[in-house]
Amino acid sequence: MGLNDPQWGKKNNGGPPDIEAVLRDINKKISALFGNKGGGTGNTGDGGNGGNSNKYNASVGLIAVVVLLIWIASGFYIVDASQRGVVLRFGKLVEATQPGPRWHLPFPIESVEVVNISQVRTVEIGYRENVKNKILKESLMLTSDENIIDIQFAVQYFLKDAGDYLFNNRAPDENVRQAAETAIREIIGKNKMDFVLYEGREQVAAATTKLAQDILDRYKSGILLSKVTMQNAQPPEQVQAAFDDAVKAGQDRERQKNEGQAYANDVIPKAKGAAARLMQEADGYRQRVIASAEGDASRFRQVLEEYEKAPVVTRERMYIDMMQQVLTSTSKVMVDQKNGNNLLYLPLDKLIQSTAQNALPMPERQAAGHIELQAAPSASTNDARAQEALRSRNRETRP
Repeated sequence: MGLNDPQWGKKNNGGPPDIEAVLRDINKKISALFGNKGGGTGNTGDGGNGGNSNKYNASVGLIAVVVLLIWIASGFYIVDASQRGVVLRFGKLVEATQPGPRWHLPFPIESVEVVNISQVRTVEIGYRENVKNKILKESLMLTSDENIIDIQFAVQYFLKDAGDYLFNNRAPDENVRQAAETAIREIIGKNKMDFVLYEGREQVAAATTKLAQDILDRYKSGILLSKVTMQNAQPPEQVQAAFDDAVKAGQDRERQKNEGQAYANDVIPKAKGAAARLMQEADGYRQRVIASAEGDASRFRQVLEEYEKAPVVTRERMYIDMMQQVLTSTSKVMVDQKNGNNLLYLPLDKLIQSTAQNALPMPERQAAGHIELQAAPSASTNDARAQEALRSRNRETRP
């Protein structure tokens, strides 16, 4: 009876099919495939039983061969370029296979675990899926200056050893989370709050990556950290307003320091330049005074030598030079009355003054003329007195 017989299940009063009949039908079909036809229906006795037994044994052997081939073929597998195969023999690591077609002893002797080593995995610390969904027991940390900060960051990693990843990690993501949290708490505990929040964020992330990788390598986790990204770093919400005020005060302090430094940079060079100029002027004055003193001393020595040679001539010459030097800067006119000659007095000082006024512009000339008019009475009086004195002297000198 075939399996597709339309009378299947209708015989035996609708009961289950006869198992022996099904097996005999399968044996007949297998024997027909190999060219072994069944004996005539008239064969009875031991010969007929022996033929049926041989046919049954051949069918069982063929089935065993097919099953064996299928079992052997089940050991073939393919590893992609981004994957590694881990072969396990009775649950024990045997080898890690490279990309390509591979074969292992079929189940239950050996099995294979295919692991994707190029996939980038991400672990979130201090939050889950969104920065607003904070996990305070992970995010709150203490700095070296005893301040509390709230930090959320993400760690990206991939696998570098498939065997270590499978056998040395019970929960890989949890291991990465704990290692990264431990590392960043140590780094932050050694730095101040301002450094962590502002200028030192990149340094903190780099140091955390290195320290967390050392921890994972120590446990042979087979995990390689690629990057630690700081998502958020700020003071706790309870002190956020006070912290903002402190930040503004610090910014004002820095601004005032910068303004003071700019003023100092402007004033100090000017003061240094003025001091240098005064020093140079003082040095020039010193050299000039010294040179003048040395010149006066040298001239005095020369005059002394000439005086020793001719005292009278030297005294007369010195007197004339001194009078010339004194009278050069005055407008007085000296008249010699020893010889008793009549001299016409010329007001040379007035002539010089009028000449100078003609050379001046009109407003200044008018001002000078006004002054001259005011001084005219006194000047005319002096001239009259001078002429009277000359007449009296002339009378006295006459015989």
